[in-house]
Formats: sequence, C-alpha cells, structure tokens
Amino acid sequence: MSDWKILPMSKEHYAGVAAVHQEGIDTGNATFQEKVLTFESWDAKYLKTCRLVVLLNEQVIGWAALLPFSSMYAYRGVAELSIYIAKSARGKGVGKALMQEIIQASEENGFWTLQSLIFPENKASISLHHTYGFQTLCIHEKLGEMNGDFRDVALLERRSNRNGE
Repeated sequence: MSDWKILPMSKEHYAGVAAVHQEGIDTGNATFQEKVLTFESWDAKYLKTCRLVVLLNEQVIGWAALLPFSSMYAYRGVAELSIYIAKSARGKGVGKALMQEIIQASEENGFWTLQSLIFPENKASISLHHTYGFQTLCIHEKLGEMNGDFRDVALLERRSNRNGE
C-alpha cells in the first residue's frame, strides 16, 4: 500500500473520485448526499483550489476537497472539508497522509479555519479529524433528514496556527 501518491485532482480523476464517494454514500454514515454528482455539479460545488486525490496504481483510493463556507469576503479563509477514503484503503495511513496534505494546501491558500460536518456514528472520521487538531464544537441534533430519519451532525473545526489571528 505504500506505493500510493497524493496529487492535485484533475477532471480525469473524477470517475475515481465519484466511485470513492459512492462507497461513502453506501455506508449511510458519510453524507446526506443520496447520489454522486456529475463532474460539472461537483466542480461547481467545490472550491477550485485544494482538491487532492490519492492514487494507487493510477486508481483513486481517496480524495479531499474544500467547499466555500460563505460568499462573504470576511469568511474567505473559512472552508468546509470533505475527505473520503476507499474501503480498500481504510486503516492504512491514507487518511492521515491526505489530511496532512489538505491542511497544508489549505494554509498555503490562505485558509485559517477548516470545518467538517460528520455523523457522530462515523467514529473513524471524527478520530482522524481530532488527530489533526480539529475540535468538536457541538452536535447539531436532528439537523438533516435522511431516508425518513432526522440525523445528528457533529461540527468539527480546526484553526490554523499559520493564518489568521
């Protein structure tokens, strides 16, 4: 598994990104999203900077990207993090390496705060975030509806030591 590499994402990687995203959707504990977006919709949703993929033998086994927090200029350094690891790559250090790289990329691009919204049942993701300095700020009770059930969502946040005051 040590032959994987982390690269900036290109449009050519999207089929693999979508496949890994679908695995996350299938768990029922990764996202409220019910189906994978088209590349055009995904591209419009995520910021153009800080898009990374992890490749193993040219196959995407993980990805991370940032979503805008707000269109207001005051929040230009705040973004929401999405990070997904293929089932076959979980528990092998891929998530840790990708998290380090996305944090570094976000700071190089001027971000001072990263946030993540995570289902409390997704203990592996919460643990990964805590390892890299994210703090759980709150649990939003019954924040969103999924398949007829209202789900709680944990709000995690990491402040940069490099950017912001």
